[in-house]
Amino acid sequence: MRPLAVIGNVNVDLILGPAAPWPKAGTEIIVDHDELRVGGSAGNSALAWQALGIEFEIAANIGNDQFGRWLAEAFGHRSANWPVRPERTTLSVGITHPDGERTFFTTTGHLPRFSLADVFAVIDGERLRGGYALLCGAFLTDDLVKEYGAFFDWADSHGITVALDTGWPLDGWTDENCAATRAWLSRSRIALLNEVETTTLAGIADPIEAAREIRLHMPEGAVVVVKRGPSGAIAIAPDDQLVSVAAPVVAVVDTIGAGDVFNAAFLAALAKDEPLMSCLRAGTEVASRAISTLPRSYGEPSPPQEPVS
Repeated sequence: MRPLAVIGNVNVDLILGPAAPWPKAGTEIIVDHDELRVGGSAGNSALAWQALGIEFEIAANIGNDQFGRWLAEAFGHRSANWPVRPERTTLSVGITHPDGERTFFTTTGHLPRFSLADVFAVIDGERLRGGYALLCGAFLTDDLVKEYGAFFDWADSHGITVALDTGWPLDGWTDENCAATRAWLSRSRIALLNEVETTTLAGIADPIEAAREIRLHMPEGAVVVVKRGPSGAIAIAPDDQLVSVAAPVVAVVDTIGAGDVFNAAFLAALAKDEPLMSCLRAGTEVASRAISTLPRSYGEPSPPQEPVS
């Protein structure tokens, strides 16, 4: 199995809900469910790999408070070299709605100070050579984004395939954010986007044609994956062929981190050199299981895999 790493945003999620109708200002409502858990795109993907028994590395930073220490404990030895920032740990409060959707309130916290030096404090290029690096949270990790050029140069020099999932920009898909994302995708060999991101970036309403348009601006042999929620997932393969899978029908508990869990399962299958169709199926099946179980479940751990020499 090829080596895997995730690089990006890890924070604390406080999940409350379901809330309906949305409360008026100055009032209070009682909800049935609360859960404090590891959050952030990188954190969600890492939790899925950890539960599935997949070997991986995770580069992140934490704040200098009890939440930071709690996050580090959740990842054990993998967090031993995480830098501790003087800022408070980023906290997201997620309010779920009866239809499984959610609304987030997030503090700035420690995430903007995550840097390329923090990545290199954890990830060894030779150890990850020939593997996959999932790069997350571009719109939250300001210092690292300023060094994306150097990061992509480092990945190329070590034969590391970068899979990019930018996440949602805090100020929306402005022209500036779209331009920045296109520039990052031009250095990435795998794009992991949802349907809105795909159609917005391409300026094309049809997700298949939008994905094809995006792939034209990526390196030769790139793969564009479009996560479509209950409609499953599609991918445009290196030979421009369309691959698609349906999603299992499940009763949704909450969709928080669904795309991040998909990323983890998809890349784990890809790291085993499975066909693209199998990778998409793994992503949709594991993500569907995660969003429909409480406490959250990802499935049975995989048997140990021999590394690719």
